Amino acid sequence: MRFKILGLFAVVALIAACETAPDESATASGAGTSLTGRLGADSARSKNTAALSGSQEDLVANVGDRVFFEFDRYSIKPEARQTLVTQAAWMKKFPSLTFTIEGHCDERGTREYNLALGERRANSVKDYLVALGVNPNRLRTLSYGKERPVALGSNEQAWSQNRRAVTVVGAAGS
Repeated sequence: MRFKILGLFAVVALIAACETAPDESATASGAGTSLTGRLGADSARSKNTAALSGSQEDLVANVGDRVFFEFDRYSIKPEARQTLVTQAAWMKKFPSLTFTIEGHCDERGTREYNLALGERRANSVKDYLVALGVNPNRLRTLSYGKERPVALGSNEQAWSQNRRAVTVVGAAGS
């Protein structure tokens, strides 16, 4: 009898632990859904006042950590230049910080091609920041190619979000 009662409690506890409320803000289509974009925006909003000066959260909330590229291109677009000018000024305020610039691509093309394109994108951002006066020894580049998409979907909206370079605080030399 004791085992039946314990077993019943165990089953009820297991079922209760497995139950989760659905995320009503998520979409089911998968077309262009930006998972980290939504999470990042919520995170930045909640931490904006608590963001430690010189942290990744500070960069995201007050400057912007990414720039976007055209299909099969690695040249810096005019709107990206302004973001990079602001990033360079922010980086100069924190001379002890180091950074990694991550190059990303959309899902089209081979793995090898996208790794090379992601590297060219990261290097073009690094070169632009260096031209703006950031010490090149504080910057390293890394290409993820198409391996880390930020938006799900096989459409232009998703692809345009995935063609990016992201500046990450404190990761250079790692």
